[in-house]
Amino acid sequence: MDELTLPAPAKINLGLNILGRRTDGYHNIETVFQLLDFSDQLSLIGATRDLSLECLTATGIAIPQENIPQEGNLVFQAAMALKRVTGYPGGARIRLDKRIPQGAGLGGGSSDAATTLLGLNRLWSQGLGLDELAELGRGLGADVPVFVCGHSAFAGGTGEVLTPMDLPPAWYVVVHPGVSVETAAIFGHPDLTRNGTAITIARFLEQGSFNACEALVRRLYPAVDEAVRWLSQWGPARMTGTGASVFLDLASELLADEVLAAVPPQWTAFKAEGMNKSPLHTELGI
Repeated sequence: MDELTLPAPAKINLGLNILGRRTDGYHNIETVFQLLDFSDQLSLIGATRDLSLECLTATGIAIPQENIPQEGNLVFQAAMALKRVTGYPGGARIRLDKRIPQGAGLGGGSSDAATTLLGLNRLWSQGLGLDELAELGRGLGADVPVFVCGHSAFAGGTGEVLTPMDLPPAWYVVVHPGVSVETAAIFGHPDLTRNGTAITIARFLEQGSFNACEALVRRLYPAVDEAVRWLSQWGPARMTGTGASVFLDLASELLADEVLAAVPPQWTAFKAEGMNKSPLHTELGI
């Protein structure tokens, strides 16, 4: 095997409960990760000496490699972390087709990193297990492990303690209002509510959840507030994670199509079906 083409799915957070700030500066949270069938795509070609990355934007425009920083790029970081742990001497040519909006709270970068880890582990025949890859991913970002583990999940700790969940079927319309919300700034804001009461999976399934960051983000980012208000015409719209995207769950693809057709042209939007098992795992036969 010397080439793989794999999806890197988006996620939304069905609620975000903040239990308190830890002594290390991070926060203990509770959230539910819902995987979606809307994905970036990575093509991995092996048998090369070095690592290279080509990135296409959602409009199909190629970003020159010299303009893709290796420092801070999660795809490069994931590939280098795998090389470091396994001692693999070779490289790969990676092509990333971006569809998930960046800085939108949909986990695109984390998912790209997870697909890189699983894909190169397979391409390079390294044989690391999911637990090992998830631990490797944890060093890249708090959301990477859920994409590595490949199942919608209830998450605790800083988001790394995962309990797989089978969520009910749903279609979603996701709207990104064109602003980027800095997660660290929201978690560090003095007005953030940090004293949430712990919930259980059973309570979440029965009553749902709320997003402790939503009121603050909507106050600080009027575009997010506008998107929530607009999407709420069709039902209770919510913000995912610390934003900036907002979403609405719907009973059918037909209803999702109707809402999607009405989204104002200045916003990026897509429809997606909720997936309990990651399409990445399905593609890899895991």
